[in-house]
Amino acid sequence: MPTMMKRRIWALIVLVLGIGLGFAVVRSEMANPPTFLARHPFHLGLDLSGGSHLLYKADITTIPAGTISESMDALRDVIERRVNAFGVGEPVVNVETSTLLGEKEYRLSVELPGITDIDQAVQMIGQTPYLEFRTQSDDPITTVAEDGTISLDAESAFVPSDLTGKYLKRAQVLFNPTTGKPEVSIEFNQEGAQLFEKITKDNIGKVIAIYLDGSVISAPVVQAAITGGTAQITGVFTPAEAKQLVGRLNSGALPVPISLISTQTVGATLGTDAIVAGMHAAVIGFLIIGLFLLLWYRLPGLVAVVALSLYVVMVLALYKLIPVTLTAAGIAGFIISIGIAVDANILIFERFREERATGKSIAEALSAGFDRAWLSIRDANIASILIAVILFWFGSSLIKGFALTLGIGVIISLISAIGITKLFLSVLPKMETSRFGRFLFSSGFHK
Repeated sequence: MPTMMKRRIWALIVLVLGIGLGFAVVRSEMANPPTFLARHPFHLGLDLSGGSHLLYKADITTIPAGTISESMDALRDVIERRVNAFGVGEPVVNVETSTLLGEKEYRLSVELPGITDIDQAVQMIGQTPYLEFRTQSDDPITTVAEDGTISLDAESAFVPSDLTGKYLKRAQVLFNPTTGKPEVSIEFNQEGAQLFEKITKDNIGKVIAIYLDGSVISAPVVQAAITGGTAQITGVFTPAEAKQLVGRLNSGALPVPISLISTQTVGATLGTDAIVAGMHAAVIGFLIIGLFLLLWYRLPGLVAVVALSLYVVMVLALYKLIPVTLTAAGIAGFIISIGIAVDANILIFERFREERATGKSIAEALSAGFDRAWLSIRDANIASILIAVILFWFGSSLIKGFALTLGIGVIISLISAIGITKLFLSVLPKMETSRFGRFLFSSGFHK
């Protein structure tokens, strides 16, 4: 099969797949029953969906320097579980750092979509998760089904004891010197040590369940009475699992004291206005750019419009599948990435124009034009990607949304310009000899 025929077939396949993907993205927003993409809806940030934003300052003065990061992660885990327990959809809890007068400050940012009552949100976050130790019941409640199956009532399997999280001094990860496996060491204060000794003495060979917010997080078997207020929880732990358990144990009380420093409520009306304004800006900008490309570059401009349309479809599909939490800043990053994609196409066409002006055929000018434009496109896109990475790494949650959409858009625009645009343009040289083709390739693309 001739090379030109292969290119045409591939261009047709890409075009059909792109149209199908675009149809799937649009239809997914109103599909019934849900399609694959409909099961991955757009995730809207707080500024678009409405809700509450709380910002807390962490007091790390009493936290050892080497455990600050671990303590902040444990704090975030506490707040996330507390918020999830209230059924808040898509909460965002992030640890942020800033430097004020040369001193590093740790903050906790909490976004609660759908919660517009600040007092309710503050109360929700301020409550301390409840840690308790329960002993194995001697008389659990059992039920017998019709088929004779006996089931145990989980709630009656363990009974509360006097030992709770308020007596826990700290927990940490240790590694068994013999086996090298991770274990969790817990240490109680003086009063807690006495209670723990009594409980373990009375329950040798039985299970003591550790509950956090009413859910079992560990259920070790007591092997002997434990004195001194320390114990090891052994089990089949990976280091990551042991570290997570330590964070949860330490979160019986907040591992880091926090104080509320700012609150913000975003109404649903503001969110809707931001979405509509962002969509209008994107559509109007795309139409103006498309009109310019068509008038100035004729047929290559039409190719660029098609390639850009496929680019937009791919980016929106990725936003659904990753998923990306869209904010007003994120929409701005997406719009800027469209401009970067257009810039790559213009560089290609201008280099193409210059090569055609030297008398080269369309095929020769396309090849040379792409080769000359590639270095500029590559360098510009790499610089944009690096900027997006830096903003995402060091920025606040608002800046991260902008950086993420910008970075994804730039990467896909690079694929679109070098892959899709080049593929579509490569099937055009055959049109050079026709009168219609000469008209479409005019406006500076003539020999």
